[in-house]
Order: sequence, then structure tokens, then C-alpha cells
Amino acid sequence: MSSDKNMQRFGKVAVLMGGSSAEREISLKSGAAILDALKTSGVNAEAIDVSDDVFSKLKKGAYNCAFIALHGPLGEDGCIQGGLEVMGMPFTGSGVMASSICMNKLMTKQIWSGSGIPTPKFRILDANIDEDELVTDLGLPMIFKPVSQGSSIGMTKVSNKSEIAAAWASAHQFEETVIAEQWIQGGEYTVGILNGVALPVIRLETPHTFYDYEAKYQSNDTQYHCPCGLPEVLEKKIQALAIEAFNATEATGWGRVDVMLDKNSKPWFLEVNTVPGMTDHSLVPMAAKESGISFNELVIKILATSFKEDSETFSTATSSKISEIRNAV
Repeated sequence: MSSDKNMQRFGKVAVLMGGSSAEREISLKSGAAILDALKTSGVNAEAIDVSDDVFSKLKKGAYNCAFIALHGPLGEDGCIQGGLEVMGMPFTGSGVMASSICMNKLMTKQIWSGSGIPTPKFRILDANIDEDELVTDLGLPMIFKPVSQGSSIGMTKVSNKSEIAAAWASAHQFEETVIAEQWIQGGEYTVGILNGVALPVIRLETPHTFYDYEAKYQSNDTQYHCPCGLPEVLEKKIQALAIEAFNATEATGWGRVDVMLDKNSKPWFLEVNTVPGMTDHSLVPMAAKESGISFNELVIKILATSFKEDSETFSTATSSKISEIRNAV
């Protein structure tokens, strides 16, 4: 796949990065790493810092494909995907509907709840919170989340009733809809998905209250364990359920599914990230490396999933792995 001839089949690739969301800086880092990998592999790629005229830039530049490296609203919520579909331009990752669903934690959890996929109990909140009722329903601690922000932005752990108002205000400053979610005490794990295949599970260990923005992108104290240290049967069960959770939202191509494992080793699924980070702290590249896939190879495999024929070939080549995972449950 690394020959110049193979790389030429992608044509001219636009790496879409930046944008205006709260995750802009992370997106620029992901985009820069992706761009470097594409160029190193011989792909004709250029960066576009996304703004209002992005579609005219794509048309004027005569690009053949878009590698989406945008995080947060606009890039992950189906907006950019819709414009690209109208243009008829292939792009990496999920389509409009799945992107919109996965960007919205509430919609994702509602779909999972109806599909039998375990996800923590939750409540939709507004300014008129009945604190006693909320505590009775979800217990303490709990966690407050704005429903459509990534990178743990706006999230707060609530350990007692007196913290509820401030936690709601912190989340509400980012968007109108806020949820409170039952706190699952246990280990934090994540599962990368690459074209229908679950990558090795990563266990996250941080001295922070949870795997928040600082732990993800700034802290040197966060530890990543891959192999994750779980018994093989349990890891395969989590992988199989992660694929089900991913597919339930109709997500495609690649992504990441976050999960908690409680004291009884029961997995609880939190969210799907349809455009995971691709920085030096990022998790999908780490899991891919454990599978023997270098960063440059991973970027090319992700790009290849934007073309139907490449996705089918890749899926056929790895179908035995999928069967092995599912049959182990």
C-alpha cells in the first residue's frame, strides 16, 4: 500500500482541521500529524483550516477526497459531512446521521438504551433542578455533561448536593442541553474501531477525578495500558460489545468507543467518538501500534475507508478477526 502508485489512487486530499469549536487547538495538532503522515506516505495532501468558505476552497482546489480531522461541533456533528455529501466528495469517518447521533451524548444513550447496550442511568436537566429528586434517582456521586462537547469539556463530577448548581452552570455555558449521569466507579477503558474491527483495549489511569481535558492532552501523569491487563475473554467481550455499540449508531469507517468497567466487571458504555484525536497523546494510534500498525499506516487505512472498494477489501481481509472476537463472547 506504500508505493507511489497506490498513493496516487487517492488523488488530491484535503485535510480538514481547525474550525471554530472549543477543540480547535487539538484539531490543529491532529490535522498536522495526519498531514505529515500522508505526505510521508506519498499522498498529495494539503491542509485546510476550516472556515465559512471551506466548500468553495474544496471546489477551487479540485480536491478528490477529504480527511476530516475536525473535533467538536461542525466537524463531528454531521455539518461538514452533509456539505461533502452534496459535493459528492468522499470523506473519512461516519456520515451525516451517525455523526449527528454520536456527537450528541443524549441521543447516543437513548439509542443504546433501546438496543440493550449497557449505559449509565441519566437525567436531562434544565435550570429548575429538583436536587433532592435528582440525588434520589441517580445517587451520588454523579457527573454533569453538556451533550455535544468532546474532550470532556464542561464535565464536572458532583460528590454532594451543594455542588449541583455550579456543575449545571459549568456545563450549560457550552450549550443548552445538559445531562446528569450515574457515576460508575471502576476502571476507564477505550476501544478503537477500524472498519469493523476492534483494536486492542486500552486502560486509562489518571490521578485526576476522571479522564478530563487536562489528563487527555496536557498531563504527563496519565498512564495508558495496552495491553490493558484484562483476562482475554473479558477483553474480547468488551471488544464485541464496543462493535455493537458503534454499529447501533450507524457509525462507519473508524472511531473510538469509551467504556467503564465496574467492580463486578460489567462494562458500561459512555459515548462514541467519530473523529478521535490523532495527536501524540491519542488513543487510537496507541491501540493500532499494539496491533502492529504504525501511525502512517493507520492514517492510510483510515483514508482508504472513504472509498467503498477499499473498505470492502479491508473488511474481507479482517473478517476472520471479527468472527473470532464475536465467537469468544
